[in-house]
Amino acid sequence: MDEIKTILATDCGSTTTKAILIEKRGEEYRLVVRGEAPTTVEAPFEDVTRGVLNSIMEIEELTGKKILDGEKIIKPRKSDTEGVDIYISTSSAGGGLQMMVAGVVKSMTVESAARAALGAGAIVMEAIASNDGRLPHQRIELMRQLRPDMILLAGGIDGGTVSHVVELSQLIGAAEPKARFGTSYLLPVIYAGNKDAQNEVKDILEKKTALSVVDNIRPVLEREELGPARNEIHELFLEHVMAHAPGYKKLIEWTDTPIMPTPGAVGSLVEMVGKTQQIDVMGVDMGGATTDIFSVFKGVFNRTVSANLGMSYSISNVMAEAGVDNIMRWIPFELPEVDLRNRIRNKMVRPTTIPSSLEDLKIEQAIAREAMRLAFEHHQSMAVGLKGVQQRRTISDTFAQKTTGQSLIDMMSLNLVIGSGGGISHAPKRMQAALMLIDAWLPEGVTRIAVDSIFMMPHLGVLATVHEKAAMEVFEKDCLVKLGTCIAPVGTSKEGRPCVEVKIKGESRKVNFGDVVYIPFEGKEEAQIIPEKGFDIGEGRGKEVIKEIEGGEVGIIIDARGRPFKLPEDQKERIERLNKWLTALEVY
Repeated sequence: MDEIKTILATDCGSTTTKAILIEKRGEEYRLVVRGEAPTTVEAPFEDVTRGVLNSIMEIEELTGKKILDGEKIIKPRKSDTEGVDIYISTSSAGGGLQMMVAGVVKSMTVESAARAALGAGAIVMEAIASNDGRLPHQRIELMRQLRPDMILLAGGIDGGTVSHVVELSQLIGAAEPKARFGTSYLLPVIYAGNKDAQNEVKDILEKKTALSVVDNIRPVLEREELGPARNEIHELFLEHVMAHAPGYKKLIEWTDTPIMPTPGAVGSLVEMVGKTQQIDVMGVDMGGATTDIFSVFKGVFNRTVSANLGMSYSISNVMAEAGVDNIMRWIPFELPEVDLRNRIRNKMVRPTTIPSSLEDLKIEQAIAREAMRLAFEHHQSMAVGLKGVQQRRTISDTFAQKTTGQSLIDMMSLNLVIGSGGGISHAPKRMQAALMLIDAWLPEGVTRIAVDSIFMMPHLGVLATVHEKAAMEVFEKDCLVKLGTCIAPVGTSKEGRPCVEVKIKGESRKVNFGDVVYIPFEGKEEAQIIPEKGFDIGEGRGKEVIKEIEGGEVGIIIDARGRPFKLPEDQKERIERLNKWLTALEVY
């Protein structure tokens, strides 16, 4: 790997193709330049490589290097000014990877299957379970209408009952669902269930679908094995979905490593950060159509896609799901409800517009808080310990079983939050990005906050699979913008009563309940945090904590608004309170 000095990476998004050039400078890898161009997957071009070539041409112009020879990437590198060593790419163009999952028990195998699909970078369109209450003809009709890119079928522990998973495969066989990209090829189906049922499933599905069989995702109740299913999803994504999207056959030939779905690449990077630094970490990618959340808690990686929560194409869904009142509560001025509704509709009709006034920006950032809050609630419900463990008595009990998995999300143990996506990465002031993340997720105790500077995480996620050192160096030095640390005591009190004292660099800052303050601060320093009797900062109520604090572009934010956090009901009082906080933090 030592000979790799120049790396070219692209991410083909649904609207923009982004290219980056990374070079080894001395002993370390650094980002040199970034270029972008519109994605060309739709008419009139219908060839994704046009956008890729245009984004690379911009890199050539900015650096003066020769990377293309006609329409071919020059590799390996011929000299310091000609060619690259490797070329890699991710893609979510053409709507990304859309899957359906099917399993026996809704709260067990179906959830495991959904986690496998989400972790591989898919959007789960629908989940079908033997116990979901639908009639066979309804399930068949649903499969015919959906047209997913592929289906993941799971169910049963190895050596367990065979009949339920066989029934599900019969339904898929009867439906003969067609793939999204044309009817000329068989729909890929991955079977990752009870190994005793493999032969029967093959007999039913082998002729009607492109069936592949992998290890069971729940071989025993106490264990999840998602790796084989995830890897197969990636393989089939390339073979079937990508191969049928316009121009991808060419792109696949150009790359030195398989193309990854964009969210899968971001997820693998967040997972690597959690595991290499041995910390609990959460990341968000807030896009125009979806909001993805990634987390590593107790070494377990989870990803969820809120496919209906975004800041442009699906902004109306945020209003529908959150409710107008929940969006209004974050707006620091009086605004008629009808005005808010019209602004949201306008954004949906013209998704590429950006806020043109400070008022527009405040409204958009209020909506972003709710989109992230809802996506986070969805993530909490999915990122759970295994359900059904040590509770299985008879098969009828298993079917009747209530949800029992405990959420793995523990905000007090969360060490790092990473925000990315246009609304966060491109917020006019870094303090706005920090406060949006704090308001949406309400971290507890001591939490570092960072943002992705120019949305480079997909490129680095795929790079990590071939050159981990380069990916981590660029991530730390060029991608991650350290904003600072949030100190948030858990507990409530009366407005104006003492809440917490923070001592750092020989200075002391006392903060009352209901206030937020920030201390400009860069670098790392040991801090002494002394909460009042009723408040907990991680060691128990009233117990002080001595911890290394990392500053950054916004420094230290002491959030003494209480956990659980509650805004005043009265509109006038609420607006006053919001403006007091915004002024204290110099947000706008």
